[in-house]
Amino acid sequence: MFLTLLIVTFLTAFGVSLIIVMLFKKSLGRILNRIINDEISVAWSKYMMFAIFVVGISSGVRIRALEKYITADQVREGAEVIVLNMDRWILELYRTIIGTLQGVAWMLLVFFVFSLIAYVIVKIFEGKKSKELKVTESGGENG
Repeated sequence: MFLTLLIVTFLTAFGVSLIIVMLFKKSLGRILNRIINDEISVAWSKYMMFAIFVVGISSGVRIRALEKYITADQVREGAEVIVLNMDRWILELYRTIIGTLQGVAWMLLVFFVFSLIAYVIVKIFEGKKSKELKVTESGGENG
């Protein structure tokens, strides 16, 4: 029963991560293409998709929390292994979905904060570059 729970939580976390990847693929690609503006942005986009899967699955499938179904609580004397019934299954699936969403949400928040900073830096450099072009096209400042 434990192995089935482990597989089901893995597949659930994978499925939730897949949905997130499908929802954010275009946005991530556009952001990276805008900031990097090179062929390497495609590689970074693929890496971000991979990172979403890794963070989503590792956040959703909590091995330490699932151990309670195969080992007795060592702290209490006479403790028994918790039985996996239907209520526990539903609770674990809910925890898997919420854990996956929470982990990926934090990862994307960090990504978008750094992307915003990078976007501002790119805009500043583009502004300076366009001012320099206008100055050189007009024949100099004294021109």
